[in-house]
Amino acid sequence: MSKYNQSEARNLTMTMDFYELTMANAYFNDPDSDNDKNVVFDIFYRRNPGKAGFAIAGGLGLIIDYVNQLHFDPSDIDYLRSLNQFSDGFLDYLANFKFTGTIMAVKEGTIIYPNEPVITVVAPIVEAQLLETAMLIEFNHQSLIATKTQRIVRAAKGRPVVDFGARRAHNIDAADLGARAAIIGGCVGTADVRAAQLFDLPVVGTMAHSFIMKYGDEFTAFKKYAENYPDNTVLLVDTYDTIKSGIPNAIRVAKEVLEPMGKRLKGVRLDSGDLAYDSKKVRKMLDDAGCEDCKITVSNSLDEYLITSLFDQDAPIDSFGVGERMITASPEPVFGGVYKLSAVENKDGVYEPRIKVSGNVEKITNPGYKKLYRVYNEEGKAVADLLALADEKVDLSQEYTFVDPEEPWRKRKFVNFTARELQVPIFKDGVQVYEQPEVSEIAKYVKEQLENEIWSEEQRFENPHKHFLDMSPAMYKLKLDMLTDIQNSEV
Repeated sequence: MSKYNQSEARNLTMTMDFYELTMANAYFNDPDSDNDKNVVFDIFYRRNPGKAGFAIAGGLGLIIDYVNQLHFDPSDIDYLRSLNQFSDGFLDYLANFKFTGTIMAVKEGTIIYPNEPVITVVAPIVEAQLLETAMLIEFNHQSLIATKTQRIVRAAKGRPVVDFGARRAHNIDAADLGARAAIIGGCVGTADVRAAQLFDLPVVGTMAHSFIMKYGDEFTAFKKYAENYPDNTVLLVDTYDTIKSGIPNAIRVAKEVLEPMGKRLKGVRLDSGDLAYDSKKVRKMLDDAGCEDCKITVSNSLDEYLITSLFDQDAPIDSFGVGERMITASPEPVFGGVYKLSAVENKDGVYEPRIKVSGNVEKITNPGYKKLYRVYNEEGKAVADLLALADEKVDLSQEYTFVDPEEPWRKRKFVNFTARELQVPIFKDGVQVYEQPEVSEIAKYVKEQLENEIWSEEQRFENPHKHFLDMSPAMYKLKLDMLTDIQNSEV
C-alpha cells in the first residue's frame, strides 16, 4: 500500500460544516431521538460533468483514511466549548468519539451514473451526520479529476498522457490528490514528486525553459542535459524558436553528443506555438536527420477538445503533458455529489424510508435502504443499473420484471441477463473490512471496465448514449406511494 495517510500529520476531524455539529448536538440532547438506532445516508450525484455518459467513482481510499483517524483532540473540544453552542454532555461525547457504523460503497474506480447510491453509511444519527462534509470533499474531488482525466486519455487515442498539473492546482493537497485521481483516470505518470512518493506513482520530468536560459546558449544547455541523462534525453525546443533553432540544436546534440555514446535522442517537447503545424515540421526535420525514433511530446493548456483537434489535423504527436485543464477539470470544476438521508431505523429494527421532495424534479431522492446492481447481457456488456430494496432478492437467472422510471407505463423485463451487486462492505461496526488496492490497480480496473463492460456509445464525447437506472417494482412503488402520500397530505 502507499505511504499516504492524510491524517497522520494533521487531524482532519474538524473538516465539517458547522450545521453538522449543531444538528448532532440537538439529536444528542433530544430524549426522543433514539440516537442508538441507525439511519441510512446515501452519497450520489445528479448529473455527469461535461455532458459525459458516465463518471468514475473516486475518493474511497481517502475516505477510509479519514474514518480510521476520526477523533476530536482536546484543542478541538476547547474550541467548540468556546462557541457556547453545545452542551457539556455532547462535548464529553465528542471527546470520546469513535465511529461504530457500517459503510458500503462501490469499489474505487467503478464506472458510475447519476442518482445511484455510490456510498451508503448506516450508523447512529450523530455519527452519520458528522461524516458528511469530509466524505463529500474526497468523493467529489477525486471523482471529478478522474472523470476529466479519462476523457483526456480517451482523446489521446492510446498515446501516453502525463499529469503536469501541480503548479496550476488550487493548493498543495489539490496537486497531490489530483495526481492520484489523474492516474486512476488513465495518466501514465505525474510530474508531482510528492504525489509519486506518497502513492507509488511513476514520476516524469525533464527540463524547463530556465535550464536553457541559464546557459544563454541553447546548444550548450542541450549538450549539458544529454551528458547527464544520455538514456533519457528529452529536450524542450521552443525557448527561442522551435523550427529555426530548437530542432536544429536537438539534432546536433543527437549526432555530436548522443550517437558517439551509442545513445539515441529519446524525445523533444513543444510547449507553445501552433502545435499541429509545428509538430508536422518537427517530425519531417527529425526523420530527415535519421531521428525517426525520436518522440514528439506536447504540452500547453491541453484538454480533450484540443487533443481531438490536433488529431483531426493529423498532428504526429506521440504523447501529451496535460496540466491546468485536467487538475482543475476546466471548464466544469464541480462534481456535485450530495449526502442525503434515505431511511431511519425504528424501535422494532425496521428501516422506515425517507424522501426529499423538491420543486426541481431532479432533486427528488430515491427513498429507502437500497441495493445497487449492474445488469449484464450474455456478451458481458452492462445494459443498465438496477435499484432494489435492501431486503429484496434479485434473481436474474430467470425472467425479471423491472420498471423504467422514465417510462413506467411500458412493461420491461430482463431475460437471459445476469446481475452483480456493486456495493461492497468497507466498514462493519466501525472496523475496516475492505483492503484498498493500490492506485495502479484502481487505474487498471477503470480500463478493464471501459474496454469490456461499458458500451462505446456511452463513451462518446458528444450526445453519449444514456445508461439506464431501472427500479424493481417494489422500489418504484415505494417512491410513488411516498410522493402520493406527501401530495395528499398537502391538500
